[in-house]
Amino acid sequence: MQVGIIGLGIMGRPMALNVMRCGHTLKVWARRPESARPLVDAGARVVDSPAELAACVDILVTMVADAPDVRAVMLGEKGVASGARPGLVAVDMSTILPAAARRIGEELQMHGVDFLDAPVSGGEPGAIAGTLSIMVGGTETAFAKARPVLESMGRNIVHVGPSGAGQVAKAANQILTGVGVLAVAEALNFARCNGADPAKVREAMLGGSAASRVLENHGQRMLDRNFTPGFKSWMHQKDMNIVMQCAHERGIASPAAAVAAQMFNAMVGAGLGEADSVAMLKLLEGLSSASPLP
Repeated sequence: MQVGIIGLGIMGRPMALNVMRCGHTLKVWARRPESARPLVDAGARVVDSPAELAACVDILVTMVADAPDVRAVMLGEKGVASGARPGLVAVDMSTILPAAARRIGEELQMHGVDFLDAPVSGGEPGAIAGTLSIMVGGTETAFAKARPVLESMGRNIVHVGPSGAGQVAKAANQILTGVGVLAVAEALNFARCNGADPAKVREAMLGGSAASRVLENHGQRMLDRNFTPGFKSWMHQKDMNIVMQCAHERGIASPAAAVAAQMFNAMVGAGLGEADSVAMLKLLEGLSSASPLP
């Protein structure tokens, strides 16, 4: 299948490499040509604009920062809509507001482009391994056409419902991961400040009802003090702001998400925005009476 990808950052680049490994022909467009170099070396072809990309592929995937970036690529000057070939399915795998996904999908439909919102969970390790969880909103027909490409990037692929439903699922996912990262960091910092070995406390908790993937994976990264970004704190801040905006619009009580959102705001304010979200531990250490570790 002819596949196009826009957005070749921490997540997009390994996702694109997996598309090629599964036998699809890949073409890419990048704002920064150097970001495409590893893909070109692997056999991908670079084109000059999103419009040109849309004219020569069957499935076009975007993995960019936020809704304005998606809109610019899809509907802006020399965007996807202006060059789309008949039958194109555009798949946005970014994390944006559900309402924004619905609007973009409606506008693309007027240009004859089917649109799927398909955000992912699993971070950089999942993108590299091709084991992402992919939550999809859109029509059954478009989903069926795009599924072989999605299967090259993910393992757990669920068609959640109509347009925007994928982004709703991702927002729910970010409630669990955002609150989970805060909870694990708080528990490990609590253990340390009370004189217990955080590694031993984590080991004990993994055998009980507190066990979770966040405790297992992110907890280990906290113990290792591995704050190299796989998912940057400013991105989690953005995602939690999406949750809170949706909650505000619908009058939904989301108290735990609200606390986590404020803590990610504090991380960015403390200069930890470019660090991985597990650097929440460093923030809590700085707020605690016991001296933080180096």
